[in-house]
Amino acid sequence: MDAPATRQGRETRERILDAAAELIAERGADGTSLDDVRAATGASKSQLYHYFGDKRGLVHAVTDRQCERVVGLHADLLGEVQDWASLRAWADAIVATMEAQACRGGCPLGTLAAALADTDLTARERLASAFAAWREAITAALRRLVENGQLDPTVDLDSLTTATLAAVQGGLLLAKTERDSRPLQIALDTAIQQLHAHTPPRRTVSRPLA
Repeated sequence: MDAPATRQGRETRERILDAAAELIAERGADGTSLDDVRAATGASKSQLYHYFGDKRGLVHAVTDRQCERVVGLHADLLGEVQDWASLRAWADAIVATMEAQACRGGCPLGTLAAALADTDLTARERLASAFAAWREAITAALRRLVENGQLDPTVDLDSLTTATLAAVQGGLLLAKTERDSRPLQIALDTAIQQLHAHTPPRRTVSRPLA
């Protein structure tokens, strides 16, 4: 749906979206009703229908919001990667974020995908596009490692990218389920170790015989 024309309308819509995103993260899409959103925001039923049409429209708007936020955050962090230290900084930021939220919530995209991928084609396609953009950001970071001599230029970047993102998603899911960041830390450490295994060998400089 089109964005509201007035600032007040845009602020109201954003407030509803923020509350709905938080509720869906806690309860899932099926466990969140429009009445729950109304109770959390004080919005009227007419406002909800005006801005989102129905619950499906609200869920799609939340999906779009979370896709934009999560992919944007990781694209910024991965955009700083130039060497192994900055790649580690990206991984450490993921763990720190999970610890800051007491290992609750996990990845918003992973949570939405688990709830919607089998039942909502539109949401699945939007989430698939977001994951594709996330993979592109990882691939770009790994390509810079290749360019900077940190990673072997013959590696299969697509496979390493997929394995790295799978480690992130799996680690976040385990951390969320166990309420412990250690599984996430282990998954990311292992992913980086796997990448390190493709470090190009150091060139030896031959010395002329005396």
